[in-house]
Amino acid sequence: MKTIRIFFFLIGTYTVVLGQNPNLGTAGAQFLQIGVGARAMAMAGATVASASDASAIFSNPAGIIGVASQSATFNYNQWWATIQVTAAAYALQLGEAGTVGASIVSMSMDPMEITTELNPEGTGQSFSPTSLAIGLTYARALTDKFNAGVTVKYVNETILRESASGIAVDVGTQYRLWFNDFTIGMSLTNYGGNLKMDGQDLAVTYDKDVYNGRERKVTAKLVTDEYALPLHFQVGISAVPYASENISWLVAADVAHPNDNDERVNVGTEIGIFRALFLRGGYRYHYDKEGLTLGAGVAWAGESTRVTFDYGFSQYDLLPSIHRFSVGLDF
Repeated sequence: MKTIRIFFFLIGTYTVVLGQNPNLGTAGAQFLQIGVGARAMAMAGATVASASDASAIFSNPAGIIGVASQSATFNYNQWWATIQVTAAAYALQLGEAGTVGASIVSMSMDPMEITTELNPEGTGQSFSPTSLAIGLTYARALTDKFNAGVTVKYVNETILRESASGIAVDVGTQYRLWFNDFTIGMSLTNYGGNLKMDGQDLAVTYDKDVYNGRERKVTAKLVTDEYALPLHFQVGISAVPYASENISWLVAADVAHPNDNDERVNVGTEIGIFRALFLRGGYRYHYDKEGLTLGAGVAWAGESTRVTFDYGFSQYDLLPSIHRFSVGLDF
């Protein structure tokens, strides 16, 4: 009963927090909403309940409790145009003290030429916008069925010589029932204060009276508006309806509520064959352009090491499809 009370208390807490950010289409730092992990996105992102290795840091920090000893993941995603998204995470099991982890997500793009009114063909200089999130995670099993985790991360966005930075928090829980590995998961990600661009190029020289030639110009600074982080609440379930020595079947479904868009639904499934080959698929409902997702993975297990290679495919309307690649290491 104590575990159930904690579970429903967290639901109420998340609902109150969501009520503080009702605006649609106003959040920035959108790179934080790009799905990370080939396995997760091949299942349409429906992994808030089933994630159990280092990659869980990106969807639900409570999931790293499932790490037996050490786990690492490396991810690459060629986004549209010349944008690349890379991510890495590491988790270490500390026994009764819990599990700790670290992660990094980076979005970058190829250099772009700087143009001005006087130099519309370019000044000979270039710049490359970047976005970065670096996090530290801690998770612990509160009971034999209930896990909780939290990530504190530094978020930065830079354009030329202007940048914005701040601190964000991710909170997650997983509650595992006794039949068919049925699990309920919840996560609240990117909770933090507003960001604001600042930098040396915002300094200007201001003439408050253009008709007075004897007046001295003063140094001034342009002030930019603040923008909110993309707060994201997600609750989901997962179960294993069938499992044998050679075949396993996982099904999962999540409901997501971002602060800058309507509610969305993710459904996904995974079939494991001899614990070495994995086939995945899913669908993302109520997204503007996204829909079908597919993927596969292979795993090799040694005496104390397990290596996985995963591929994820996401189909978009009008826009090019997205391909994700991940490498996992458990040791």
